[in-house]
Amino acid sequence: MAAPTRPVGNPVPTGEGRDPEHGPRPPAPAGRVPLLRSAALVAAKDLRIELSSRVALTQVLPFGGIVLLLSAFAADPDRAALAGVAPGMFWTAVLLAAVLAAGRSAALEIANGADDGLRLSWLDPGGIFLGKVAAVFVQLAFLEVVLLAELVAVYDFRIAHPVLLVAGAAAATLGICAVGVVYGAVAATIGTRETLLPLLALPVLAPVALGGAQAWSAAQQDDAAGGLRWLQLLTVFGCVLVSAGIAAYGALLEEE
Repeated sequence: MAAPTRPVGNPVPTGEGRDPEHGPRPPAPAGRVPLLRSAALVAAKDLRIELSSRVALTQVLPFGGIVLLLSAFAADPDRAALAGVAPGMFWTAVLLAAVLAAGRSAALEIANGADDGLRLSWLDPGGIFLGKVAAVFVQLAFLEVVLLAELVAVYDFRIAHPVLLVAGAAAATLGICAVGVVYGAVAATIGTRETLLPLLALPVLAPVALGGAQAWSAAQQDDAAGGLRWLQLLTVFGCVLVSAGIAAYGALLEEE
C-alpha cells in the first residue's frame, strides 16, 4: 500500500515573516522613531538610571555645594560684598557640576556597550541628543534649586525679579547641557573623557556662565532692561548650540 502523500497547499511562511516559536514576527518599522519620541525614550532611560544610582544626589550636588561654600570663604566676608559676587559664584559652581553631570551622561552609553545598542536602534540621532540634554537639564535644574537656597542663606542674595531669574537660569542651563552632551560624546570617542571633557567644554561654557551671571545680577537689582538683553543673548546661544548638536550628534555617535 502506498504511503499517504502530503497535501499540496500554500507553503508555511518562513524567514523574516514568521518566528517558529512565537508565530508571526512584527513587521520592522518603516523608518526611524520620530525625533521627539526618541528624545522622550532616551531621557526617561537616563533619568531612571539616575534615580537608581543617585550619582547626582550623592556626588554632583555635594560637589556644587562645596564649591559655592568655599567661594564664600575666599571672597570678602562683608555680606554686602558677598551679595555682589553671588551670581558669579553660583554659575561657577553650576559650571563645574555640569561637567561632572555631562561626563556621567557620556559614561552611561560607554558602559556595557550601550552605545552600540543606540547605533543599531531605530532612534533618531538628534532625538538621542535631545533626550540626553533633557536628562542633564533636569539634574542641573534640581541642583540649581538647592544651590539657590544656599546662595540666599550664605551670600544674602535677594531676588528682585523672579521671572527674569528663572528665565535666565533656564536659557543658560540649556546651553550648558547642549555643550556638555556634545563634548562628552567627543571625549568619549577618544577614551579620555575624565580629563579631556573639562578642557574641551569649559572654554565654550565660559560665555554661557558669564551671561547667566549677568542675567542674575540684573534680576538681583531689578534691572529688567539689562537682564532682557542678556536673556536674549543666552536664548540665541542656546538655540544655536542645540541645533548644532542635533545636526552633529549622529556622526559623533558613529565614532563612539
